[in-house]
Amino acid sequence: MKILVCISNVPDTTSKINFTGDNKEFDKNGVQYVINPWDEYALTRAIELKEAKGGSVTVLNVGEADAEPNIRKALAIGADDAIRVNAHPKDAYFVAQQITAVAKEGGYDMILMGKESIDYNGFQVHNMVGEMMGIPSVTPAFKLDMVDDSTARLEREIEGGKEVVEVKLPFVASAQQPMCEPRIPNMRGIMTARTKPLKVVEPAGGEAKSEYVNYSKPEKKSGVKLIDVENAGELIKLLRNEAKVL
Repeated sequence: MKILVCISNVPDTTSKINFTGDNKEFDKNGVQYVINPWDEYALTRAIELKEAKGGSVTVLNVGEADAEPNIRKALAIGADDAIRVNAHPKDAYFVAQQITAVAKEGGYDMILMGKESIDYNGFQVHNMVGEMMGIPSVTPAFKLDMVDDSTARLEREIEGGKEVVEVKLPFVASAQQPMCEPRIPNMRGIMTARTKPLKVVEPAGGEAKSEYVNYSKPEKKSGVKLIDVENAGELIKLLRNEAKVL
């Protein structure tokens, strides 16, 4: 069984975020990047399936050279090899096109990724890949098991409960917690990751369908006002005139 796991290179949530170029570009200076946390669920589950059933796990990233440290981290966690499409991830459609091109050439049985990236929270790529490839897309799944060599069973949240889906290979699925416990690389994994194949390919054409016009930060939170418990009238006045929630 060949599994393709797509990972994104995203800013750590503790990083200070700034914008440049008249708020049209993200400022990477001083920003620490990590593997998208949702993608770590997909990666770990893929490795668990490989260990249980045999096969291989390939990591795919659409990104520039600065993503390679986190690609190597994915290899250290347990992936067998990696592919980097040498292109800036312009938008979800462009990324889906690149994943589709690699997946079609590689003939993978399963394409896994996180339900969304924590930087843009688009929740789009997995469904686009399924549509472009003409195969089922199950999203977002919190459980994934193999029924037999050609069928998988997934569980996903729906309003008021859960849905159990059985699907034939090949298929696309996006992962969320609690699919598994994400792994961290051990020293042996870090050492072996240095020699695992990391193939760099050029993008397979295709243009982005959208562009980011500008970015803005949330407004700074105002100070907290403490109201005496006996002064309900003042509280109502502030809620009506300042907070404007009444």
